[in-house]
Amino acid sequence: MTVHIGPLAPGHAGEALTIQRAAYVTEAQHYNAPHIPPLMETVAELRADLESGVLALGAWLDTRLVGCVRGRVAGDRMEVARFVVAPDTQGRGIGTLLLKAVEAAAPPTVRTLWLVTGAASEGNLRLYRRSGYVVVGNRADSAGVPLSLLEKRVSD
Repeated sequence: MTVHIGPLAPGHAGEALTIQRAAYVTEAQHYNAPHIPPLMETVAELRADLESGVLALGAWLDTRLVGCVRGRVAGDRMEVARFVVAPDTQGRGIGTLLLKAVEAAAPPTVRTLWLVTGAASEGNLRLYRRSGYVVVGNRADSAGVPLSLLEKRVSD
């Protein structure tokens, strides 16, 4: 099957939230934290985010949405946010394709890409390290989950 990466529109909010919840429930279980922010987001909030013009991409296998990511630009930095792949399709390179696509879609003014992931989420950390991200700090989220902050400089 061929993966197609394209814009995520407000009409995809329901599907995107389903994938987001499926992907983040594993993280929530890993950290025994059922109220992590990605699981608390509503379809209305996600739709509003997509309507605001945030950079948002989806990955489709045929007609099925199997992954999504949002890029939040602030000055010369872009957060890679809500980056998820449906659990039953993980390990097929979809995440790598989606990450490369959002990085490539960053405005030319962006010099640094950044993201957060669970500090004990080794699979996620491996993907990000392979993609050139480095851990630059640690903190806890609003649910008390320990997070690692990673950054990647954009080449000129």
